[in-house]
Amino acid sequence: MDKALEKLREEGVDYQLLNYGDLMLEIAKEEKGVKDRDKMKDIKLETYRDIQKEAAYSIAEVREEIPVLVDTHCTIKKPEGYYPGLPQWVLERLQPEEILIIEALPKEIAGRREKDASRKRKKELEEAISEHQELNRAIATSYAMMVGAGVRIIKNREGKIGEAVQKVVEALK
Repeated sequence: MDKALEKLREEGVDYQLLNYGDLMLEIAKEEKGVKDRDKMKDIKLETYRDIQKEAAYSIAEVREEIPVLVDTHCTIKKPEGYYPGLPQWVLERLQPEEILIIEALPKEIAGRREKDASRKRKKELEEAISEHQELNRAIATSYAMMVGAGVRIIKNREGKIGEAVQKVVEALK
């Protein structure tokens, strides 16, 4: 995401980029001894919710000072099933103006995950990735209805990050 943020800044879009998952991981490490992002899904749901709230408050505080672009997932696949990445209490706190879904083809996502040695993910079939994307789109629309935001879907095709960044720039200007 650093390359994308750099390209956004080159285009004159100056937002503070906050990764919701990174903030949650920091909190989980400090308060629950979680070692890495892939262990987040194993946290009890009640504790997970508390961590989500705390991260949302941190983001909202920054947002009061400067424009914020939040990098997150619409849904998180936990052992209990899919869980909203932005539950109502988070949306109410953050009040997003626009929801951008940035996605690639399931085949591309599977390939990227396979090459990512920094994570310990179970291999997912393209069909499961596609299902997750469909759910993300539906949930994003629900999020937008709750706060009166728009939804845009931006394609992040392999080797074409410049095109995706340009679409993000258009959405943010």
